[in-house]
Amino acid sequence: MVFDSDLIFITGLVLCVFAIPSIVSAFSDRRAPRVATLVLMAGGAMVVWAIQSQPGGYRIEDIPDVFVRVLARFI
Repeated sequence: MVFDSDLIFITGLVLCVFAIPSIVSAFSDRRAPRVATLVLMAGGAMVVWAIQSQPGGYRIEDIPDVFVRVLARFI
């Protein structure tokens, strides 16, 4: 399996989106959001790496096309 910048970008975005409710839940339970913060940082690092390695980067309007392209590869 080849890891390209599109796959890393989408994986990082998904990790960041899933980490946000976990952080909110931890704060509402008065716990430290340690794991959620690590997941958010890992996802953010993946997004930054993918943007830097993609020639021209990504635009906001490109995200749905990239998501469908990555999903279509696995289906």
